Amino acid sequence: MDHRYYGLPSLTALEAFEASARHLSFELAASELNVRLGEVSRQIKAIEDEFGAPLFVRGETGVIVTSAGKDLYSVLASIHSSASEVVRAIKRGDRSGM
Repeated sequence: MDHRYYGLPSLTALEAFEASARHLSFELAASELNVRLGEVSRQIKAIEDEFGAPLFVRGETGVIVTSAGKDLYSVLASIHSSASEVVRAIKRGDRSGM
């Protein structure tokens, strides 16, 4: 039985993906998330295995986001931006726009 909300990969894995895509680096993502590089790599591999599609092309000098990865990153960046706006509004005490 699948207990994941909305059928999404783990939020931890999505967070690792988003940071990696934003930085174009698993190392920088690991540093930002305060985890080991291997953990970021493991999370990305888990998502890619689940999707059956690569999200990055690994190269000697870093990673390149694939077309599928760009689509996922675009959605996650939009979600993060919207959440950030709501958090700022809540902190200001402005709930009229919610």
